[in-house]
This record gives sequence, structure tokens and C-alpha cells, in this order.
Amino acid sequence: MNLSKTNLSKTAILDAASNIGSGVSRRQFIKYSSGLLAAMSAPAVLASTSSVQGHGSDKGAMMKGMQKSAVGLQLYTLRDIMKVSVPATLKLVADVGYSEMEFAGYFDHSAKEIKQLLDDNGLTAPSAHIQLDAFDTNLSQILDDAQTVGHKYLVVPWLSEAQRGTGIAPYQALADKLNTIGEACKKEGITLAYHNHDFEFEVRDGKTPLDVLITQTDPDLVAMELDLYWTVKAGKNPIDYFKQYPGRFKLWHVKDLAEDGSFADVGTGTINFKEIFAHGKLAGIEHKFVERDQTTDRIATIEQGFKAVSALNKGVS
Repeated sequence: MNLSKTNLSKTAILDAASNIGSGVSRRQFIKYSSGLLAAMSAPAVLASTSSVQGHGSDKGAMMKGMQKSAVGLQLYTLRDIMKVSVPATLKLVADVGYSEMEFAGYFDHSAKEIKQLLDDNGLTAPSAHIQLDAFDTNLSQILDDAQTVGHKYLVVPWLSEAQRGTGIAPYQALADKLNTIGEACKKEGITLAYHNHDFEFEVRDGKTPLDVLITQTDPDLVAMELDLYWTVKAGKNPIDYFKQYPGRFKLWHVKDLAEDGSFADVGTGTINFKEIFAHGKLAGIEHKFVERDQTTDRIATIEQGFKAVSALNKGVS
């Protein structure tokens, strides 16, 4: 079921609550969706960061302060709910307190519709995940949509086994390709970024793929989105990467690692986020997105993530 802004009703919300599947209860969904109609029919009461009032250095300081304290969410965490209702999902995350979204698909909504929904809920979307192959076939439309929604970053989120190939050569070729795509993005005021999993830390031909992608891409064209969970799971310390490549990690995925190696809600697992966040300036961090790939209670996950990152932001230096 796809609920648009124009056809959303109380009945539709209740229907959506009955079809969201496991991971969020009907009661939880209704809790956050009950005010959706009113929110959509009235002017947004929350201003996005683009409407901050001020001039010169005062405005710049305010923007940096808001950016530093902002808590983002990678919407892949709520992908099953997004399939049911994008408007209700965005209302839900805004009510939890999130201010920045990272999209992983628009779920049959146009870029213009997504932008309106963001504005209605006082949200921004500084980033979106775009599959690598899509840049080959649809670059112009991707850039147009990014401009419409307001994405400042477009992130390559994943490589298939075929794209990874064997040896280090595929990553060397990928670095060249990222530079080319990044140059096209830069012309539109957008920065390309690359998101890691654990396989980029597997040594190939004596080299580490992530290091190849970092060193063989132009810092002015390609940024890195460091997934803290996958980095730690691979046995690496994110801070070591910040020190080795300062300023390259403009985006983070903040998700936690349970003792058994599975996913955990942020702040309930084993990762020392306090120490990592204390090195935010060294990393070059601009946006932090809570994410959990798999969870049995999606709303509890995003509530805990918001609470944890809000507290951690106070320690960003």
C-alpha cells in the first residue's frame, strides 16, 4: 500500500498499522501517526536548517551549531514501514526528534513529493544512497532529483560480489570511476561518497580495498561514509582511520555491535562511541546517521538511537 499526501486518512493510517509486519506494533505506529493529518493540513511548525535566520558569521555559527547537534537517521532502518507509508514514516521520525534523513529509495514518490514531505515535517535530507549501477544509466536524473530534494551527498552504499571481483584491481578501477562520477556531482554542488562494509578491509594482493579507495580518490571529489559497526566488526579502530586520513569521513553510520557480533541498538552494544565522537573534528564529520540493518522493534531502535546520539553529540570536538 502506498499512502500519498493527498489520499492519507485516519482509516488509511489504521490500515497501514495493520500491514506493517513484525518489528513495530500497531499501537506504536498509531502513537506516532495519529497527528499526521493535522501536520499535513497545517503549515509546518518546525523550520528546516535552510530557513535559519541570521546574517554573516552569526548565521554561519548557528548553522554549524545545529549541524553539530543534529541527529540523522538512515531510512533503510525503517524500510518496511517506508513501503507502507512514506508520509507516516517521516512524521514518525520527526516526532521522535530526528532532523536529518538519509534516503535509501523514494518508494514510488517523486523527488518533488519527497521534498514537500520533508518540509512539512521540518526535516532535511543531506544524503541519499544510490546504487553504483544507477550512476551509469541515470546520472542526469539522479543529480536533478538530488537538487530537488536538497541532497548534499550521494553515497555508493554497496558492491555486489561481481563488482568486488578478485584481487585489488577492481577497487583501483572503482577509485577511478568514483573520481569521474564525483566530478559530475561536484559540478552540481553535490559530493559523492562511498559507504563501507567489512569486505573492504579484506587484504587483497597485499593492499586493503578501503585504503585504495581513500588514497586513489580525489578528496575534493569523493568523501567517505564510515560505517562504524562494519569497521569495528572487521577488527579495525575507526579512530586509527581518522588519524591516517583526517578530514575524509564526512558521514558516519552510527550502529552498535553486540557481543555476539550481531547488530545492537546504539548505546547498548560494545562500541565505544564516546571516544569515536570525541574525534569527530579530526574525522571531518558533518552528518551522523543512526542505522540498524535488522531489528525486532524498529521504533524502540530509533528511539534509543536518537537518545544515544543526542547525548554523544555533546562530546563531539
